[in-house]
Amino acid sequence: MKEEAINHLSQVITEGRRSDRILAGDNKTRHMHSTIEQAHYDASHEFDLRDDRHRHHDESHEQDADHHGHGHHDHPQVRPASIMVSALLLLIGILLEPKLHGTPYVFMEYVIFITAYLLVGGKVLREAVTNLLHGKIFDEFFLMSVATLGALAIHQLPEAVSVMLFFAVGEYFQDLALDRSRKAIESLVGIRPDTANLKVRNDNGGYDIKVVHPDSVNIGDIIVVKPGERIPLDGKVIQGSSFLDTSALTGESVPRRVSPGGTALAGMVNQQGIIEIRVEKRSGESSIARIMHLVEDASTRKAPTERFITTFSRYYTPLVTFAAVGIAIVPPLMIPGATFSEWIYRALVLLVISCPCALVISIPLGYFGGIGSASRHGILVKGANFLDALTSLHTVVMDKTGTLTKGVFKVAEIATRNGFTKDEVLRLSALAEYNSNHPIAKSIIDAYGRTPSPNGIQSYREIPGRGVKAVIDGKEIIVGNDGMMHLANVPHDSCNLKGTVVYVAVDRVFAGYIIISDEMKPDAEEAVEELKNLGVETTVMLTGDDRSVAADVANRAGIHVVFANLLPEDKVAKVEELAAGLPKRGRNRLAFVGDGINDAPVIIRADVGVAMGALGSDAAVEAADVVIMDDKPSKLGTAVRIALHTRRIVLENIALALTVKGAFIITGILGTATMWEAVFADVGVALLAILNSTRVLRKRYDTVGAHPYKAGSVNAQAPR
Repeated sequence: MKEEAINHLSQVITEGRRSDRILAGDNKTRHMHSTIEQAHYDASHEFDLRDDRHRHHDESHEQDADHHGHGHHDHPQVRPASIMVSALLLLIGILLEPKLHGTPYVFMEYVIFITAYLLVGGKVLREAVTNLLHGKIFDEFFLMSVATLGALAIHQLPEAVSVMLFFAVGEYFQDLALDRSRKAIESLVGIRPDTANLKVRNDNGGYDIKVVHPDSVNIGDIIVVKPGERIPLDGKVIQGSSFLDTSALTGESVPRRVSPGGTALAGMVNQQGIIEIRVEKRSGESSIARIMHLVEDASTRKAPTERFITTFSRYYTPLVTFAAVGIAIVPPLMIPGATFSEWIYRALVLLVISCPCALVISIPLGYFGGIGSASRHGILVKGANFLDALTSLHTVVMDKTGTLTKGVFKVAEIATRNGFTKDEVLRLSALAEYNSNHPIAKSIIDAYGRTPSPNGIQSYREIPGRGVKAVIDGKEIIVGNDGMMHLANVPHDSCNLKGTVVYVAVDRVFAGYIIISDEMKPDAEEAVEELKNLGVETTVMLTGDDRSVAADVANRAGIHVVFANLLPEDKVAKVEELAAGLPKRGRNRLAFVGDGINDAPVIIRADVGVAMGALGSDAAVEAADVVIMDDKPSKLGTAVRIALHTRRIVLENIALALTVKGAFIITGILGTATMWEAVFADVGVALLAILNSTRVLRKRYDTVGAHPYKAGSVNAQAPR
């Protein structure tokens, strides 16, 4: 995926898109391509958390299979009806056992219990045999099969059925919890429509509407979306205007206006007029499909806690199994009066207790629930490892334009010199910037209020990082930053103005200057304050803009460390420098928050790369580890709160499982624990852990400042 993002970014740069360049001396366009290549090379040699994307991605499938003996989709599904019938037969068998035992009708006892056993345990037995044939011995299916078959052999029929019954109940509740997590993820992108209204030409030269499946629609086809319908495919609006409900993708409740030329993405809901959309992506490549794939794939990227439990269980389960064999054989041979039936029963109890279900089920489920909860809040976290890393943030580095500010430039002031009027300065600068696609150029043209006529433009030249030079109606017009004026030897004053300043000269005579301002995002200040409350020690702003502009934005946002006038490669180097200087580098993490495409090299190099406002930006979705689907920087604090709560739940589950199992292993060896108690130690604890894991899905985390707990703290007080 990273390679695809790099290729996409290189193509973008080659095509000359300069969506984030600032006039104040930052040769971003000229240096971006080499910076991306260098970042890609450096990232391939990185040895920290970033390697988890590649090193653990393939291993995780193998680890899951080795450890569980199955993935989630391979669970032996037991229907609720089978569970209820088995439970009823178990109850009947317990009531009739005293009356049937020792009578000619004793076989009925076996009929009742074995029928109940096979209803809930048949698939477990088949799974155990299948795994055994594939060399997967020490999994929960093997342990349950051996323990229950052994119980049947020594005539502990109710215990054998109860173990399988409660194991089936545990698996059933696990499936319900996982389904709930998946539904939380699906709520991010809504329900993908099953139909699309395809516009096709008829025999009369007109058009008809044909209802088809989205998979059958090709790129370039035109689809019609009526009011109230969900858009089935990504594309550009070519006819009609409307308001789109984007909440399924962004979590934002305010509708977005769309008109011809605007982008419409699959999952959005058309609220008003009929619109026609030219399809730009096939169904499998749409925003919904890509996001669903990324989030589902996140479950394969394990957090350190998950990897520890996987390794722990690999040694723990065989060790307890061999210990059970020793308990069944050695004491009857060594202890006078000891019977094989008694010690075999103790060994079987130990086997049931030793099953690591509570650990291997609840811990991944806890992280998956956290990822699902983040999805409900419009945040994509691409793996449990990155969710875990958010709990250890020491430094958060932010880009300025598009992250803390809206990136929407407006003319704030026009000053004139040498007899020129404001209208002349604005008109000439708008004409000079006519061929530029830079946001600042667009703001000047917008302020001019009319579409400049290109007829009088004889020549045009852009000086990267400086400005533009044009000949208009025989006059040389120079528009750019202070460095441009010095480069052209234009005498001028006002060199130390605050903000983004565009100077204008006519035939080398200083005509005046225009001050451009960028509006702060409404939640920028509270976002930074919330990160500090959550335990982030250092907040840093990086920008290619002028230092005076950067300092003003940083002061308003509450950021005290600012690095300005940075080229793209300077940003990468600065992030690497900050990461290398982190105290306790093995525990503390650095996150970089950018607005997508132009920040991709830095996003790749940070421990946790966060892309903001990445709706519709394929490169940003591919490059980042955490994707915030709207433009709210405060969502990063929400992600950290979810991560902290998830980690707390996971640690609670580990402590619960190990404590209860440890106690019951001791009582099982001493002979004071029965098979019923062993069932509670295994399935009961697993159920409690599963129920505990689902708490993260029920909580809303988007209330800023609501919970005084800190990232990186062992004793973090996460919300309950």
